[in-house]
Amino acid sequence: MIEYIKGEIEELSPTQLTMECNGIGYGLNISLTTYGAFNGQKKGKIYVYEVIREDAHLLYGFATREERELFLLLTSVSGVGPNTARMILSSLPPAELINVIASGDDASLTSVKGIGSKTAQRIVVDLRNKVKQVESMDETGKLTPGVRSKTAEGAVAALIMLGFQKTTSQKAVDSLLKKSPSASVEQVIKDALKML
Repeated sequence: MIEYIKGEIEELSPTQLTMECNGIGYGLNISLTTYGAFNGQKKGKIYVYEVIREDAHLLYGFATREERELFLLLTSVSGVGPNTARMILSSLPPAELINVIASGDDASLTSVKGIGSKTAQRIVVDLRNKVKQVESMDETGKLTPGVRSKTAEGAVAALIMLGFQKTTSQKAVDSLLKKSPSASVEQVIKDALKML
């Protein structure tokens, strides 16, 4: 998994950024928020999320860890894919999006192109208690309990690769980490395999 890329900004548009690092140009899909952060810059560091499908290998880039965490939370909601999450993050900056979801303002979400009232309500219901923790991320990107840690992300990713459903894997990993928060990724995976 690519955590971030640091390098020269070769091309920048409101939806795409090409960053060169050691002679390789990485094409990243970005939100308007990220575009605003990198506009006019020659160099930068961009946080990355990879989406690997049968027909494509896509990279999504984010100016901050907070924005990436919100992207991951949004894509965890049924019916919200990577492009829809990027559209939401383009329409509402991270701090505003956290306030909209935390306050239950689904009407503001329906103003985003492609988001209907049912999807907006689902986002609010699923993420209302989770977005507050994203707000309290520190500079190193550490999250307060309740938001997926690297251990949780790694364990869930491994379980998905083994053929388990994402939601089932997340529930199992979350319950295991509540019992023993300091468990290693390997231990969480082993215990989750016994549960699933």
